Amino acid sequence: MMAEMTSPRRLLGLAGAVFAFLTVMLGTTMPTVLYPLYRQEFGFSEVIITVIFAVYAGGVITALLAMGRWSDQIGRRPMLLLGLICAGASDLIFWQAQGLGWLLAGRFVSGLSAGIYTGAATVAVIELAGPRLREAGTFAAIAANLGGLGVGPLFAASMVALLSGPLAAPYLSHLALAGIAVLLILAAPETVHIPSRPRLQFQRLSLPREVVPVFVPAAIAAFAGFMVAGFFTAVSPAYLGEVLGRHSPFLIGLDVASLLISSVVGQLALGLLPSGRRLPIGVSILFCGVVILAAGLGLALLWLIFLGAMVAGFGHGIGLRAGLGNVAQAAPETERAGVTSTFFTVAYVAISLPVVGVGLASAEFGLRATSLGFAGIVATLCLIAIALLLRGTGRGTAQAAE
Repeated sequence: MMAEMTSPRRLLGLAGAVFAFLTVMLGTTMPTVLYPLYRQEFGFSEVIITVIFAVYAGGVITALLAMGRWSDQIGRRPMLLLGLICAGASDLIFWQAQGLGWLLAGRFVSGLSAGIYTGAATVAVIELAGPRLREAGTFAAIAANLGGLGVGPLFAASMVALLSGPLAAPYLSHLALAGIAVLLILAAPETVHIPSRPRLQFQRLSLPREVVPVFVPAAIAAFAGFMVAGFFTAVSPAYLGEVLGRHSPFLIGLDVASLLISSVVGQLALGLLPSGRRLPIGVSILFCGVVILAAGLGLALLWLIFLGAMVAGFGHGIGLRAGLGNVAQAAPETERAGVTSTFFTVAYVAISLPVVGVGLASAEFGLRATSLGFAGIVATLCLIAIALLLRGTGRGTAQAAE
């Protein structure tokens, strides 16, 4: 870390980094409540809406792999500023959108901003917190990340309700927040020593053989959890409108927020659980949430859908943090960055490609039947992950007995 940073400047930098993190992640989920409006404006089908959403994950993965290590070479602040520039550019593209190409470009650039911040901002917040506030810094990074994702739809819905121009007001308001965040980041101290000759390299994906037994169940659990997140952020607005006849942007935002904010709570509750059982507990709770969600979808009961979202989100939060921790601990130190990147690549594939399948299948089988089938696939993945985890625990117990 850079030496001799005054305490007030460090705290201001910490607050600025958290605010910027929250702002960037908030912007990535704002379009969720606006998808029904885009369908009306441009005449898109549900398939196109899911494709627009999926392009976001492509931007995230591109940023993680192409720029995942850049903040170590050129500093945290330049990367945080680059992420804010991408977020602002996405706002401008969406604001001026004239058709599908604009929306695809806006989502991809938004994904770049999220991918940059997933790595650089998490580390920056923890470093600015310092050793004495490390736990608080970790909490702040988690809350800003997933909390921002959860608040985004509610923020957009509020702007639609309070201001004129529903397809402009959310983006212009967010652009103003991004401008404030830029000023705060410029005032923040740098936390790493920058090499005299920075080397900007791609982040290599890695999965050493010895990590595979730990990685597979954790990745399956993450895949299942992110499938649910993708469903709520890309498909649930259409389900609420077409099946339940609920078109309120605020209700759509609350539906998505219930899942994502519950995920934050789940991650924070991790320390209350026995260390060796955190991932199985998380996946089991996720499974229960998906079953409740399926019942709500099948019976078309809004309160049951909300309950399923909250339970699934809670389990997803526990499972994600526990699984990532297990994988990082099992990976050799020299391969840890590559293994972590592989883990998040799996997660972001899960949040994107399956929902495109939902869009395609819904045109043939209807949205309710397709949603139930989707829930069944997620539940099956949860059971597979649980079986693998129990099998691994059983092997460990048998080896210990020998």
